[in-house]
Parts: sequence; structure tokens; C-alpha cells
Amino acid sequence: MILVLRALGVGDLLTAVPALRALRAAYPGGELALAAPAWLAPLVDLVGGVDRLVDTAGLDRPPRPGSAVSVAVNLHGRGPRSHLVLATTRPGRLLAFANAEAGFVDGPPWSVDEHEVDRWCRLLSWYDIAADRTDLGLRRPGSAGLPTGVTVLHPGSKVPAKRWPAERFAALARTLTDQGHRVLLTGSADERALATRVADAAGLPPDAVLAGRTDLGGLAAVVANARLVVSGDTGVAHLATGFGTASVVLFGPVPPARWGPPVDRPRHRVLWAGEGDWPGWDGVGSHPTMVALRLDEVLAAVAEVDKVVRVSGAVAA
Repeated sequence: MILVLRALGVGDLLTAVPALRALRAAYPGGELALAAPAWLAPLVDLVGGVDRLVDTAGLDRPPRPGSAVSVAVNLHGRGPRSHLVLATTRPGRLLAFANAEAGFVDGPPWSVDEHEVDRWCRLLSWYDIAADRTDLGLRRPGSAGLPTGVTVLHPGSKVPAKRWPAERFAALARTLTDQGHRVLLTGSADERALATRVADAAGLPPDAVLAGRTDLGGLAAVVANARLVVSGDTGVAHLATGFGTASVVLFGPVPPARWGPPVDRPRHRVLWAGEGDWPGWDGVGSHPTMVALRLDEVLAAVAEVDKVVRVSGAVAA
């Protein structure tokens, strides 16, 4: 068995897709098991190539693969905890970044500033496994009665600092609705109150709020069949990249150079206020880099990607 540790969230899984596919190609006859949270199963199916999902949430509980592990691959972090967790499976070989604290010096050095996709491709390259960092596409799910052709606004984030102010999302929703978009608001159950507040301020009906009403598979289907997506730096943005759905992604405080969509794809636009000192911020609410993004900038970016979609016609990543 080849056991891959990536016990994180949606965006983390999707930025590891090229590495997962490279491992599948490198070990075509072996069972490829992914140690990740069980709730990610609908997306793992869309990635393809993974034979089994080993339910593993974070690093508090070691994965229990149930079979001998010939190769363990750490796509979770730099160690030492993730290295030591994988060591409990007694693998024949470990592929990971070097970490002296974990007693592992075989792998390449960690780089803080590189893009998350490139990080794992570089790790595998160290072990002579070629990975294509552009191989981010996902299998397209059916709509299964879910809305299609909609404009998805995703105002939430599990990191509050990464949220664009709710009142600006509301203004964006009002303007896009006036322009003929059918706007829907997505999010988790915990983000339903935020999405409802945005909808109310925008004058949208209650059924425009999908937050908390779809499971992960349903959310993926909505994004896959959407007209476009506007979100912060969240898993939904990575879903849009994977499906080739037009997107405008609002970044801050983490730069898009580390988590953004491919820069050579005209269907995706990134807005980023840049780095610098932001005196006076108390750490509560939206980070100043998000507050600095203006509504007119977002509307202009939406118009750009919408034009690309109209001109190009067929969906393309």
C-alpha cells in the first residue's frame, strides 16, 4: 500500500491533486490510500485514482490503514508531528521533507514562500516522481436537480480575517442581480447566518441562501455548473479552478502566490491589495488587505471573466 497523509480541508486536498495523480502514475499496481477526513469522500471521488480513503482528521489520531504500508508520503506538512504520525504505520519507505527534529534528513528542504501546488510537486521530484502542476482538473459531477448557470457568492471563511466585508458582498449581490445574474450564496452550516445577512441586505429571497443546505458533493455540483464564483481564499475557489468555472478570488492576508489559481488561465482573476504594514488592526474581523479591496474592482474583475466565458463558450479549465 502507498499511504498518503493529507488530513486537512477542501483547498488542501485540491492543491494536492497533481501530486496524488503523480503518485498514482508512479505506483500503477499498488493500492493508493489517502489519509484524510471521511467527509472529503465526495471530492476524493472527483479527483480519481485513490483506491481507499482512510478516515484521518488532523494529527491527533494516527491513520489506521489496515494493511502493510510499503511507501508513506507526507503531503500534510513539514513535520515533525506529521512525520512521526506516519512513522506509526511502520512504512517501508517515507517520502517527506527533511526534518531533523523528526530524525528524517532524506528529503528536500522546506520553502515557506512557494505555492502550495508547487510544494508537493517539488517534494515528489526529489524522489524522481514527475508531477504536472497544471493537472488540477476534477471530474465534473451531474447537477442532480441543483441550480445551474448561477453566480455563486461565497462570503464565508473559517478564518475571519480572510472574509471580505459582508456589506460589500451584499452590494455586489445587488449589482449583479440588477445585471441579470441569478445570485446564490453558499457556505457551511456555521456560515448560514452570515449568508442570510448578506442576502437580506441585498434584497434576495430566502431561497437564494444555499449555505448549510447542501452537502459537500452538492456544493461541488453547484460550483461545477455555475456561471461564475466570487469568494475569498477558500476551498470554493479551488473547486472553481478544478472545474474550470470562472472565478474572482479575493486574497488577504495570505498572498495569491501561495494559494491562488493558475495565473495563465483567463477564466480566473485574483484581487490582492498587497503586503505591508497595517497599523491599528486589532486582529478582529476582516484583515485590512481584504477591506482595501473595493467593490468597483470586484465588479470589473467579474465583467472580465464573464466576457471570457461568453467568448470562449464551452467550459475549459
